[in-house]
Amino acid sequence: MPVGLPEFVDNPENRCPVILLLDTSSSMSGEPIQALTQGLQVFRDEVQRDTKAALSVEVAIVRFGPVQLLQDFVTIEHFNPPTLVAEGYTPMGEAINFALDLLEGRKEIYKANGIQYYRPWLFLITDGAPTDSWQAAAARIREGEANRKFCFFAVAVEGADMETLRQIAPPERPPILLTGLQFQPLFVWLSTSMKRVSSAKVGEAVALPPVGWGQITT
Repeated sequence: MPVGLPEFVDNPENRCPVILLLDTSSSMSGEPIQALTQGLQVFRDEVQRDTKAALSVEVAIVRFGPVQLLQDFVTIEHFNPPTLVAEGYTPMGEAINFALDLLEGRKEIYKANGIQYYRPWLFLITDGAPTDSWQAAAARIREGEANRKFCFFAVAVEGADMETLRQIAPPERPPILLTGLQFQPLFVWLSTSMKRVSSAKVGEAVALPPVGWGQITT
């Protein structure tokens, strides 16, 4: 009988993976990066309040500026929100490709250990414009969405290049413009969404809560 990884032996719940793809370039310095850091703590605390979600939700964090894996996939009980530091440029295309590769690797681990998983989420937050080539990454997003491999969300902080984000995000889920620096309501929404997803059956459609922290742009 094959032996799985200890994390799956101890907790065989279906997994609900989410990658937070965070712009930490120098333009996010000051209040925005502080508010984003606080939002991560809100996300951790909110998911922890739901026993089912706490066992199912797995979070990873990829920052860009430069691209770095800040947090590999862990369940919420092992998630210690990092203090974000703003620096560098905005290599968004590289970051998206990195996150997609990371996700594919995680899905293979689930399969190897007999763990079912919900449709993964990629959650991009940015206040800028890509400083690298992003078209190939956008094509991967569109293809992955079309094949239902994941759900991609783009959140624009004031100053973000909305036109480019519209070309990266799937047409049926256009970028959302964050109201001010309301990261905390955003992460409460994300945690509530994760709770709903993790309480459903794998593959079942779930109604998400209304977006009260931003405006959907088309």
